Amino acid sequence: MENKNYLWSRRDFIKQSSSAIATFPLAPWINKSKSKMNTGHSNALEIASYNSTFEREKLAKPFGFKGSSVSDLWQVATKLISPTGDTAIGLGVQSPLWCDARVAGQTSEGGGNAIMYAMTERALQMIKGQQFLSPINMVDEILPALLEYGKKITGVSDLKKTFALNSLVPVDNAAWLLYAKANEYNNFDQLIPSDYRMGLSAKHKHVVSIPALSYGTSLDTIKKLADEGYFIMKIKIGAPGSQQEMLEKDKAFLKGIHDTIGHYEVAHAPNGKIPYYFDANGRYDKHEYILEFLDYAEKIDALDQIAVLEEPFGDRNQEDVSEIAARGPRVAADESAHAVEETLARIEQGYNAIAVKSVAKTMSMTIKIAQAAYEHHVPCFCADLTVSPILVEWNKVVAARLPAFPGWNMGMQETNGWQNYQDWDRLLENHPMGNHEWVKSKNGLYNTGESFFKHSGGIFEKMPYWEERL
Repeated sequence: MENKNYLWSRRDFIKQSSSAIATFPLAPWINKSKSKMNTGHSNALEIASYNSTFEREKLAKPFGFKGSSVSDLWQVATKLISPTGDTAIGLGVQSPLWCDARVAGQTSEGGGNAIMYAMTERALQMIKGQQFLSPINMVDEILPALLEYGKKITGVSDLKKTFALNSLVPVDNAAWLLYAKANEYNNFDQLIPSDYRMGLSAKHKHVVSIPALSYGTSLDTIKKLADEGYFIMKIKIGAPGSQQEMLEKDKAFLKGIHDTIGHYEVAHAPNGKIPYYFDANGRYDKHEYILEFLDYAEKIDALDQIAVLEEPFGDRNQEDVSEIAARGPRVAADESAHAVEETLARIEQGYNAIAVKSVAKTMSMTIKIAQAAYEHHVPCFCADLTVSPILVEWNKVVAARLPAFPGWNMGMQETNGWQNYQDWDRLLENHPMGNHEWVKSKNGLYNTGESFFKHSGGIFEKMPYWEERL
């Protein structure tokens, strides 16, 4: 079944997804956007028509997390056209497994992606012929209806909001670029609304490049990364199996890593030791298992090197995590901090770090989350979704502007596409400014100096590869 699904033709997919979309006719919800319009301080975002397409990109090997894995990622491109003929192309990468493992678990890998792509198409239909104050207003207005549509086509009545947000990323990115053209903006700083600028007010000369290590990654690979200068490792825990089996596997993985690179000295780290950044992707059910994991870390003298413990429980567990944070690691929310409301709830529950993802939750929502976290004195960093090179820059323009993580004087960003895509070098050729110094990291750091900020990482540049396909 999986092989047949992977070979499913684009024509077959479009035929089937169009039928599914037609099953749920557009509602008159959008009328309110026009009533909100005003000429204000900036020109409106207006969409006359659109186009979209996607390509599958194989991974070098299955990438494991959330007790499962992905073997290819759909690269989605959307083109928005204004009434005056201006055009803008936005890119996105889909990850149904990351967004809602229940959907991924009840479909084939291609089937889960097809559902998410149908939601992207649905969003494009919703905004066609409409105008909005800004991309942020656009996302705010269409997200509730899009989520309801997602619940219907997935059959999951409590579908996670992130599933809808992930489907919106290419639409939102295109909207920001079209909005920039309407207002003659050519720099990311100009795009940030005044109410949200303090959350993205830094100008870091460097951004840490954080590789991701799936469970099962060989210790030789981990040592090689450390030897190459990568000094923060994002390590996936939450191995397949029961809770007790998972815990024992995670403890063994921690010991292997600590024995291999725990003694490395790092000039940039606050305590001079290589820090670990663990991501459980919501696999743990109870506090007692996480506390046992931390007890074991303390036993092998690794506890003081665990800088971040990300998403231990997911949003199914709403208990306070202050006891865990008191052990030393910052407890970060990622996919459970879907939007601002959930982010604030997580902060109330003791989470003291937030992973922001413009490449997964839209730039619009990321700008809002970063401001909310800033106002509550909670640090943020950027996490990846195994995205393509130009989307790395959409994350990097955020990472370089987030207030510094406590104890550090630079931005932080996970990037793992270069580790996982089968043909990363070919994807890099499609980056419109791929030969600039900020594109590749050196000794674990991206150089985000004057040139990077001047060009906004190249996100405003034309993308010939996708222009030819749209």
